[in-house]
Amino acid sequence: MSDSGSMKRFTAEGIGTFVLVFGGCGTAVLDAKNVGVLGVSLAFGLTLLTMAYAIGHISGCHINPAVTIGLVVAGRHDKKDLGGYIIAQVLGGVAAAALLYAIANGVSGGYDLQKGGLAANGYADHSPEHYNLLASALTEIVLTALLLFVVLGSTDKKAAVGFAGIPIGLVLVLIHLIGIPVTNLSVNPARSIGPAFLVRGWALEQLWLFVVAPIAGAVLGAMIYGALRPSEKDPKEALAD
Repeated sequence: MSDSGSMKRFTAEGIGTFVLVFGGCGTAVLDAKNVGVLGVSLAFGLTLLTMAYAIGHISGCHINPAVTIGLVVAGRHDKKDLGGYIIAQVLGGVAAAALLYAIANGVSGGYDLQKGGLAANGYADHSPEHYNLLASALTEIVLTALLLFVVLGSTDKKAAVGFAGIPIGLVLVLIHLIGIPVTNLSVNPARSIGPAFLVRGWALEQLWLFVVAPIAGAVLGAMIYGALRPSEKDPKEALAD
């Protein structure tokens, strides 16, 4: 692929991640008291669904370093683009968090980053319901594995064409409904890095979990799908041959 083609894909990933983080975290920060966990979950899922159709034909709409890594492990994405995708995704997440903070800080008295948290992910004292490290790690690993499993299954060449964005968006809603009370749910290192970059302090200290666990979950999901995926030729066809 030409350099210009790669840059277009990287730019699309940056924009997509920006929209995802701004849409999901923005709903959590600015309107969670009105829409609750369901509303925030829908914000993340619907944002991913819409971006899948907006940029999927350009970059694949990974908008998540863990997804990109999982796709590389599964042999579904060129590893030479891995670094460019991840850099673009992280920059998009940081830019979205910066814009969100600028808006949130516009209220009377400003926005306290340490108290408000800017929807940063956390465990133990910084978990919404005070879940410990082990529970938080398991949540992030298992739910990211589920996300990758659905991504790989719905985008498989044997799957129905043109509908992948719907199950992927819906599974993101589902996993947020499960995981928000535990960690605010990451399953996406770029989504975690953005707010943590601004909040600093505890958010940066705990950030390692929300980089390591989603990547581990993505690799696990790719391995499970690879083990279950049917061979290129149906067993009945092979027997007939």
